[in-house]
Amino acid sequence: MRDLNYELKQLCHRNRDGSYMTQRDRERVLDQIANQLHAMGYRHLKASSLKPKHVERLVEQWKSEQLAVGTMKNRMAELRWWAEKIGKQNVIAKDNDYYGIGNRQFVTKDSKARELTVGDLARITDPYTRMSLQLQAAFGLRRGESIKIRPDWADRGDQLALKDTWTKGGRAREIPIRNDEQRRVLDEAKKLAGTGSLIPSEKRYVEQLRRFEYQCAAAGIHRVHGHRHQYAQTRYRELTGWPAPAAGGPRSKELTPAQREIDREARLTISQELGHERAQITAVYLAR
Repeated sequence: MRDLNYELKQLCHRNRDGSYMTQRDRERVLDQIANQLHAMGYRHLKASSLKPKHVERLVEQWKSEQLAVGTMKNRMAELRWWAEKIGKQNVIAKDNDYYGIGNRQFVTKDSKARELTVGDLARITDPYTRMSLQLQAAFGLRRGESIKIRPDWADRGDQLALKDTWTKGGRAREIPIRNDEQRRVLDEAKKLAGTGSLIPSEKRYVEQLRRFEYQCAAAGIHRVHGHRHQYAQTRYRELTGWPAPAAGGPRSKELTPAQREIDREARLTISQELGHERAQITAVYLAR
């Protein structure tokens, strides 16, 4: 473990602010930030070394990855926590506007879909990370789901079943296996994982998550959440017969009454497959 990763981990353990989940998420975010700083060329940093230039470079990196405003704000909150604990609050501006981080935009006007390419996979050296990425693209899984999943257990023939312990919010769900590509990816995942998960037997979840993040960063694969957007937009076209608004299709106000009903049913189906409770959330993936 590099010095900065270790010192930030110790900083978190000495300052247990918030709930257990808050503490866990903070440690994960700070570990990811330490990895990013190392990848930028800042080697041998200590927790006490944080400077304005580090914050500015991180924000530049996040913007280049086209991270959601909410994600950047959450990371800035953890950076401020770090700065406060080392007595360097002034290295970070108090207002996110200083860094050009605006308000959250829940409904996008532009597509955030990201296609997983053969070139992407060729740059990934860890087979478990490569397999998780393929499951994300094929089934619209969240990152955590694609790591925790036990493919052998999840395969129900014509459905991919996700346990509540793997999912965000603890909501079990099933996703239809609709095509040969999904079947191929799932069979490959079963072969790799055996009866276990896509976490190697010698690692814990947080360690494999860290490896996943490092592998993607090193391979230049950013915005992996875009694979869910791509899945949603592909499903929308299958279910409706026309592209989603975010992919250049007609907006809701341009649809006929009959088409609006098809649109409504499609959004409800996609919402369930992505693990959301409300169909309205699909506007994030599909636009209106």
